[in-house]
Amino acid sequence: MEQLFAEHEFDRVVHMAAQAGVRYSLENPHAYVESNLVGFMNVLEGCRHRNVPHLVFASSSSVYGANTLMPFSVHHNVDHPVSLYAATKKANELMAHVYSSLYKIPCTGLRFFTVYGPWGRPDMAYFLFTDAILRGKPIDVYNRGAMKRDFTYIDDIIEGVVRVMDLIPVPNINWSGDRPDPGTSFAPYKIYNIGNNNPVELMQFIKTLENTLGIKAEKNLLPIQPGDVTATFADMDDLIKDVGFKPSTPIQEGIKKFIEWYKEFQKE
Repeated sequence: MEQLFAEHEFDRVVHMAAQAGVRYSLENPHAYVESNLVGFMNVLEGCRHRNVPHLVFASSSSVYGANTLMPFSVHHNVDHPVSLYAATKKANELMAHVYSSLYKIPCTGLRFFTVYGPWGRPDMAYFLFTDAILRGKPIDVYNRGAMKRDFTYIDDIIEGVVRVMDLIPVPNINWSGDRPDPGTSFAPYKIYNIGNNNPVELMQFIKTLENTLGIKAEKNLLPIQPGDVTATFADMDDLIKDVGFKPSTPIQEGIKKFIEWYKEFQKE
């Protein structure tokens, strides 16, 4: 990483890499420390020593943890994570703020909400569900389906990232240490949610998968898993106000595109 920054000049650094997922963090916590903390520190150091004009990095809706006030706002306190993955993403936000404050590196953190679509992670629920349904195997439905997720299609995530790249944050002159706003700062630092602003019941998501595939799923209803939250819901006001964009891909359209890709991918 040090060599990469030494050999090239970057107008923007967009850091999307991480060890992702809540469940695997229960099995291999060290992987999250190495990738999400040490790895992110390497990126921050590169930006610091090469005077990068803007660092955009991926955070996660998981940082909202035990919060129940919805929709989740970037101006809410997020000090109660319920998984190590969430804790590392919150740590990334804190680390970026320190570098923004000390070295005046403009930093923007993006909290993604349940991203899905082509080329997604094979450990994601929609990927596992599709594979199992097509193979005629039962699907594991945690919390007996009593879950809501703000499913956000990958194209909407990318559109948000691209728009934010040129929105270089500046210090908030109205920020006060007496009433600190977690979403902005006295430093050139900003946090945004990128979510569909439309939570979908897990059972409705599965039904949409079934309808698109034309196959009924056999469901194995299970208790909630450690580290899981029951619902996510993104407040999109800041992103809409600042860049004029709000994710809007309906779940039916997003799943249809994913299924089309998945079937072609399996042929290869």
